[in-house]
Amino acid sequence: MPTEPPPSPWLFGDPADAGDDDLVGMGADLEPGTLLAAYRRGLFPMPADAPSRLGLRRRSTPLLWFSPVRRGILPLDGVKVSSSLRKSVRRFEIRVDTAFVEVVDGCADPSRPQGWIDDGIKAAYCELHRLGWAHSVEAWRDGELAGGLYGVAIGGLFAGESMFHRERDASKVALVGLVSLLRDEYAAGRLLDVQWRTPHLASLGVVEVDRRDYLRRLRSALELPLPEPFEGQTTCGG
Repeated sequence: MPTEPPPSPWLFGDPADAGDDDLVGMGADLEPGTLLAAYRRGLFPMPADAPSRLGLRRRSTPLLWFSPVRRGILPLDGVKVSSSLRKSVRRFEIRVDTAFVEVVDGCADPSRPQGWIDDGIKAAYCELHRLGWAHSVEAWRDGELAGGLYGVAIGGLFAGESMFHRERDASKVALVGLVSLLRDEYAAGRLLDVQWRTPHLASLGVVEVDRRDYLRRLRSALELPLPEPFEGQTTCGG
């Protein structure tokens, strides 16, 4: 089971009281205890220059914490698998936590448009992975990593952080694989969070819920056990 780190010295307020801005906090740090406290509150971090890369208003602070007013989630019974994607699913092998660092590096590739993952983010999630909280879901073909995603699993929450592909449809296949991993006896209460709904994610079934609805779902999801594939202790290897 995951190892609980020392508690964070930082306190996060209730994002339900944050008003109409997706940005709800500034500062703090990326220590494991701080990250877990944030996710349990419904927040996630980005470095200061991430908003401008994502087309949002730039902020001049070292670390930003978001809880979107309209949150993107993927209902486990609502994933859209086209006929072409269904064919792609059969071409790849899904693995969990066999190449976490390589997946994060793929997501952080500076040549990707709207890249925002810096060295501090990579180090922070590698440490969460070492403690058993952050996980990668990978699409492999012919012994090569073709794409994947990573995120944080806490109880019934899987908070997706980023995804990448080297072959067509590989990241989509990884997402379909993640949905399959979460479809267990507790599936009705599990929460697959993707932060914001984009046109690409919408094509896969992602919908928006308002912040208060998300926080209500989150409280219930955190009470559930981890999915079995994420229960084991991990090591941070590439």
